[in-house]
Amino acid sequence: MEPTTLNTARLELRPFVPSDEDEVYAACQDPDVQRWTLVPSPYERANAHAFVNEVVPNGWLENTAYAFAVRLGPGGPLVAAVGVHVHGTDSHEIGYWAVKEHRGQGYMTEAVAAVARWAFTEVGVVRLEWRAEAGNAGSRMVAKKVGFRFEGVLRAGLIRNDTARDCWIGALLPSDLDLTPALPYLPADVSGAS
Repeated sequence: MEPTTLNTARLELRPFVPSDEDEVYAACQDPDVQRWTLVPSPYERANAHAFVNEVVPNGWLENTAYAFAVRLGPGGPLVAAVGVHVHGTDSHEIGYWAVKEHRGQGYMTEAVAAVARWAFTEVGVVRLEWRAEAGNAGSRMVAKKVGFRFEGVLRAGLIRNDTARDCWIGALLPSDLDLTPALPYLPADVSGAS
């Protein structure tokens, strides 16, 4: 997949580049980002350097992850990060964090919705999963606003800081956004009728 830039009414989403290092480092000093996401904790300058110079470009090149810097318009400040991670041939997971000073303005919901639409229409994703450590109400609120359906709790479904933790899981399908799916979908008959 070629790196791409997405635009919404207020935001520019583009792959992270080396010049984003300082803003990534500053954003990831936030205790909430370190508490609720899988970024290293403590978050060192070397982590930000590796992320923008190696992790992001390699993810795009190898089609294993597509990370977007979310900016308030072209050249505006970094307000969030959104990434789609590929787990095998048919499993995709979205993850995100928001810069503390820019929370509560709807940027995260706007960015996640844009990336989800891109994943379905350009990447051909069949199902986009969202996972968050149980208790991460902010992440769950964003997922719900975008249209993800809560599917349950995965016991020990997330490993962070060498500890297995329960996580919430939800999913979004193209049809949830009124998009045509890449594959036909045959839902299970859960009515109990034979």
